[in-house]
Amino acid sequence: LLVGLQRERVASRLAGLRTFALTTVFGALCGQLSQALSPWIAVAGLLALTGIILAGNVIKLRTDGADPGQTTEVALLLLYLVGVYLVVGSTEVAIAVGGGTAVLLWAKPQLQGFTSKLGDTDVRAIMQFALLSLVILPVLPNRAIDLYGVVNPREAWWMVVLVAGLGLTGYIAHKLLGDRGGTFAAGILGGLISSTATTIAFARRARTSRASTPTAAIVITLATTVVFARVLVEIAITAPALLRSAAPRIGGLGLLTALLAAFLWFRWRRGESAQGLPPIGIPTQIEAALFFGVLYAAVSFVGAAARDHFGEGGLYAVAAFSGLTDIDAITLSTARSVSSGKLGAEVGWRLVTLAILTNLGFKVATIIALGSRALVLRAGTVITIAIAAGALLLLAR
Repeated sequence: LLVGLQRERVASRLAGLRTFALTTVFGALCGQLSQALSPWIAVAGLLALTGIILAGNVIKLRTDGADPGQTTEVALLLLYLVGVYLVVGSTEVAIAVGGGTAVLLWAKPQLQGFTSKLGDTDVRAIMQFALLSLVILPVLPNRAIDLYGVVNPREAWWMVVLVAGLGLTGYIAHKLLGDRGGTFAAGILGGLISSTATTIAFARRARTSRASTPTAAIVITLATTVVFARVLVEIAITAPALLRSAAPRIGGLGLLTALLAAFLWFRWRRGESAQGLPPIGIPTQIEAALFFGVLYAAVSFVGAAARDHFGEGGLYAVAAFSGLTDIDAITLSTARSVSSGKLGAEVGWRLVTLAILTNLGFKVATIIALGSRALVLRAGTVITIAIAAGALLLLAR
């Protein structure tokens, strides 16, 4: 799909997104059948595919560059092998391949529409994510390299891939939606991509345009709400044991913030469009990925050292400081510690909550410094209420 996407972008006449995907599945089935029947099946499949490619190019040359179309030919070969595999292999696998092929053929308009909406920057973001997850990750050593046994290069890069993937999801969704989603989409996607960047951008917008204050307040509070959901997703993926303790508390704070955001929506909405998100950097940039990887490793190492020298009090100090600039690093580091048994779930959810509260405090300071007074009274008040509720939660025993 990745290679086909790139070929589709450069308007390849011979093969595009679907043809490359079908050809790969065709090769996989040839490999399976070679193991079950004869190695020559793989050779025969290669010869058949070569013949198709040659025929397609001959037709293209003879018809002055007309597109010969290869999808049907590849699909025919593929379904032939599916039929053979039904006899010698797994019925479930054959049915899944056949059904997937049918869906892929049917989805031609949707796939072409998707690729036509992507610009060069968007494709670069996707390819950079492929570099992060499919090229760099597999070659990293899977062992601890530090004194405390908490900095594992491959594990750290897994966290990079997770955070970049969440950001890329929001980024691509925003690009495909454009301005059509309005205020609600801007807040939700802004929280997925970068709630801090969204807060800064809309605080500045509210200062320069007083009429945009209601919209800015709603977008900022929605983006803040997404932070709670994002944290819970990261915990669910990396430490399900921590989720049982964290979900009621962090989810409760998120629900409170969502209700306050809904109040802003119904009380102060003026029907103004959010005019889309301001320009935000690609969430899969290599420099940003390296920075986050180093930050995650640093938080993990400093947290282990602080606990060794100062006990749990040192961990709270690290969480509070780390949360000022980035919640993901301390969340994932804490989740991994709980998952490995180095930290209890009770301490874990408190550390993550403290990091969230300091991050919310940073957002309030940003709104005060960059936004208008009206924005402070609206978005600033909502976030302050969330901070107060979280502080009470931490103080409760």
